[in-house]
Amino acid sequence: MASAPPILQLKDVKKSFGSLNAVDGVTLDIVEGELFTIVGPSGSGKTTLIRMLVGMDKPTSGDILLRGKRINDVPANQRPTCMVFQSLALFPHMTVGENVEYSAKCKGIPKKQRKEIGTRYLKLAHMPQSYYDKPVKKCSGGERQRVALARALAFEPEILFFDEPLSAIDYRLRKTLEKELKDIQRETGKTFVYITHSLEEAMVMSDRIGVMRDGKLAQIGSPSTIYTKPQDRFVTEFMGEVNTIPVSLADDGRLVSAELSASFTPPDALPGGFTSGVLIVRPEDMSFVNSANSANGAPENQVEGELFNEYLLGSRIQYQVRSAEMTFLIEELRADAVTRALGDKVTLTWRASDSMVFAE
Repeated sequence: MASAPPILQLKDVKKSFGSLNAVDGVTLDIVEGELFTIVGPSGSGKTTLIRMLVGMDKPTSGDILLRGKRINDVPANQRPTCMVFQSLALFPHMTVGENVEYSAKCKGIPKKQRKEIGTRYLKLAHMPQSYYDKPVKKCSGGERQRVALARALAFEPEILFFDEPLSAIDYRLRKTLEKELKDIQRETGKTFVYITHSLEEAMVMSDRIGVMRDGKLAQIGSPSTIYTKPQDRFVTEFMGEVNTIPVSLADDGRLVSAELSASFTPPDALPGGFTSGVLIVRPEDMSFVNSANSANGAPENQVEGELFNEYLLGSRIQYQVRSAEMTFLIEELRADAVTRALGDKVTLTWRASDSMVFAE
């Protein structure tokens, strides 16, 4: 993917509303044929950014280039791009087929050819051909999602933009559509730019992810890189549940937690000039001390606590352990789980190499 040329480039793009910089100096290359996802909390600037990319808003400064050509002033209806909105924006008075054919009709394509185009893209979107003449207002939420996708594909854009299209549907259908969207993107080779607040969607679907905060891109990388090598505390905590321990650096090089009255071995590299900050460990990187992992001596880092609660997460179990004034989350595979009773005294452990340290 990295060897492919960029199809879309942003160069120091800003969008201001009075004194507020909703998008503040974003520079980004989106590679042709990739599925690039932008995630971030509410108010981070991701919707403002995609409105500029699709041509609904103009940047206050900076440049947006499509295949090397500046398109800041090109209106949305003159760009070779298409948007799938959260609201879907289907035409309620039309049938499924008429919705999908709409762009072809606007281009003056004869009816017979429009029907061929509509049939092809409905099939690609996993819609039965029997739905072609069905009123779109009689379709279910999932069916309308597929109609909106088929309509966007029928426009034959160079880039498809998606603004949280799956946020209003139930979990099981959303998981199905996530996989279908990724399959369709691979099959068509189109460039997809996807906006979502769902970290799970971003991790499942994306080739690369851009994490936004306060109008800036905090980090860009593959899902694996974003999750395992976050650049700062914000990205670490935003991209999944974590255990966060305030620590300071002792003279012997260990990390001291006043809250837990304990010290820990840090990972190999600490931030330059580090004196205090946080030690972060993800739940799946923590485990319970048992005879197997203590056979070769005391585990590297330990915390004692009391098992307070447990949550079944399909193939995994998540435990909540309370220690002093802190609460820890630990995950393990259900198949590997040992029966424990709530209230049991337990000891948690993790390898120093599985932890992350960030300065305040």
